[in-house]
Amino acid sequence: MDAIDRKILAVLQEDASLSVAEIGQRVGLSSTPCWKRIQRLEADGVIMRRVALVDQDKIGLGISVYVSVETGDHSQEWLARFAQSVRAMPEVMEFYRMAGDVDYMLRVVVPDMQSYDAFYKRLISSVPLKNVTSRFAMEKIKSTTVLPIP
Repeated sequence: MDAIDRKILAVLQEDASLSVAEIGQRVGLSSTPCWKRIQRLEADGVIMRRVALVDQDKIGLGISVYVSVETGDHSQEWLARFAQSVRAMPEVMEFYRMAGDVDYMLRVVVPDMQSYDAFYKRLISSVPLKNVTSRFAMEKIKSTTVLPIP
């Protein structure tokens, strides 16, 4: 990946709806070589997909919850069951296996406290868990999907 590929990625992260001609103009390429580079970045998996970003508050998902999970079972079988269960929950936006005092971290979005309670009950009934801690976001100060391209 060279400097032009990195510029293309920076432009696409800001606005993936731009035409290839507009992207090419911004990075100093004509349309055809720019399109070929974008196709290669997609084929290589660098560009995973192009999506529309939706304001969660404007669609009624005003509560963000960070859920930390501790387990007493660290077996592959337990993790497979837990991961399958969590992946099936549409409220879970992100799901990480962690290092440190927490085993797993989830970012969950829901419309209200009743919805979170229903989610919580499904989560704790999915597999045996040692501890579940919920932290509710009071204010979003920064949120971005733009990665800092080195």
